[in-house]
Amino acid sequence: MKRVAIIGAGPAGLTAAYQLAAKGFHVEIFEAAPYVGGMARSFPLWDAIVDIGPHRFLSSDPKVSQLWYGLAGEDYKMVERLTRILYRGCFFAYPLRPLDVLRNLGLTEAVRCALSYVRQLFTNKKMDLPARSFEDWVVRAFGRRLYEVFFKDYSEKLWGIPCSELDADFAAQRIQRFSLGSAVLSAFGLEKRMHKTLVHRFPHPLQGAGIIYERMAEKIREMGGIIHLGRPVVGLSEMTPGLCFPDGTTQAFDHVVSTMPLTQLCLALPGLPTSIRESVGCLTYRNTILVYLKIGRPDLFPDQWLYVQSPELRFGRLTNFRNWPSGFPAGKDHSILAMEYWCDDGDERWKSSDGELIRLGIEELVSTGLLGGAPVLDSLVLRVPKCYPVYRKGYRTWLDPITQHLKSHYAHLTLIGRYGTFKYNNQDHSILMGILAAENIAGEANHDLWAINTDYEKYQEGSCNHSSCTVTSSESRESRT
Repeated sequence: MKRVAIIGAGPAGLTAAYQLAAKGFHVEIFEAAPYVGGMARSFPLWDAIVDIGPHRFLSSDPKVSQLWYGLAGEDYKMVERLTRILYRGCFFAYPLRPLDVLRNLGLTEAVRCALSYVRQLFTNKKMDLPARSFEDWVVRAFGRRLYEVFFKDYSEKLWGIPCSELDADFAAQRIQRFSLGSAVLSAFGLEKRMHKTLVHRFPHPLQGAGIIYERMAEKIREMGGIIHLGRPVVGLSEMTPGLCFPDGTTQAFDHVVSTMPLTQLCLALPGLPTSIRESVGCLTYRNTILVYLKIGRPDLFPDQWLYVQSPELRFGRLTNFRNWPSGFPAGKDHSILAMEYWCDDGDERWKSSDGELIRLGIEELVSTGLLGGAPVLDSLVLRVPKCYPVYRKGYRTWLDPITQHLKSHYAHLTLIGRYGTFKYNNQDHSILMGILAAENIAGEANHDLWAINTDYEKYQEGSCNHSSCTVTSSESRESRT
C-alpha cells in the first residue's frame, strides 16, 4: 500500500485524497488550519451558515459533476443567479444588457460606449500582435470606453496593480471567447451556446459550500485516511519525498501532493538554484479581508452578490447571504452582508485593526444607500492570506522555469490547486485537478496538470447530464471577469 501525503485540505487536496483512498492508497492530509475546505469552507454565523464570499458551482465535466452531486445528495437548491455591477449609484445587470446600460448611463454615454466598441472592431482587424496585458485584451473585446466604465476600477482593486501591468493570460483564462457581441446576442436570446460567464442558474448546498468538503473528509476517514488539522508543513525533507514540520520532525512517504502556496513550497526546498529562487521571488499573491455585517433588515437588495466598480469605494464585492439557501435564517428579520477588500502583505489595510476595518466597512456601506437606514447589529472580520495569484504581465517568464525545475527534479511531487500551481482556479478546476492527480499517481494516466484552467476544455468529455443542470459550463467562485 503506497503512502501518499497531501498538504492542504482544500477542494484540490481533499479530492486527491478521496480518490486515492478509494483506490487503496494510504493517505494522510496535513492542514495548517483547524478546519477543512480551504477558501471553500463554510461556518455558522448569526443563525445562518455563510461562505468565504460568494461560491457557486457548475461543471460540464462528468467526473467533477458526479463527485459533487454525489456528496451533495438532495441537500442543495438551484439558485437563480442575480449579480449586478454597482457603478456611481446605479445598478447594471451583469452580463451587460444594452437597454439596461442605456437607461443607467444615459443616451450620450451609451452612444460613446457603442461608438468605442465599433471603432475597436475596425482597429482589431489591423492588429497583428497578440494582446500582452489585461487592458489590451478587454479593450479589444469591449472597446475602451466600456473597459473604463465596467472593468478598470474593479480589476485594479482586486489585483492592486494597473490593468496595463496585468497579464492578458488572466482575461484569456477567465473570459475566453467572450465579447460584447456575445453579451448582446445573449441578452436578446440569439446566442446558441451559453458562455460560462453568462450562467444564470447554479446549485448551492443548503448547509453552505463547505459541506461538500466536510462530507468528503468524513468519507476519507471512513476509508482509513488520516486528516491532521492544525498541523502545518514547513517544507520537504532531503529524504525526498518527505515532509518537515515546525517541531523539527520529518515523515517519509512514497508520494507528496502539495496545495500549499507554490512560492512557500519552493523556498523551503533543499538546494534550490539561485535562478529559480529569484523567479519565485517575482511571484506574489493577493490577500482578502472580509468584513461581515449583521444588518437589521431582511430585504436589502435581491442580488447574491454585487460587483463594486465605483472608484470612490475601496471594497470590491458585496455578498448578501440572505439570498443564498444556506444564509437565510428562517424566521429572522436580519441579513448578513460580506464586504471584500483586497490588499498586499505590506498594505496598511492588511495591518489595520478589526475595529478600523469595521468602521471603514460601515462608513462605505452607508454611503451607497444600500442599507436604507437599517442598523448594523453585529460585525466580524476575517482575513484570508494569499487568495489570488497575481498574473503580473510576463509572469510566465518566472513561472515556467519553476515548473520545469519541479518536473525534472521531483518526480514524486505533485502540485495542484489554486495556491499550489499559481493558477486562478475555480472550485471545479481544483476538484478536477485532484481527480486527475490521483489517476496519475495510481498509474492510470499521464495528465499534464499544469494545463488545467488554461486548457480546461481538453478535459471536458461531455455535458453534465444531471437533471438539475440546464447549461454547459464550468464556473464556481468567480471574480467578475
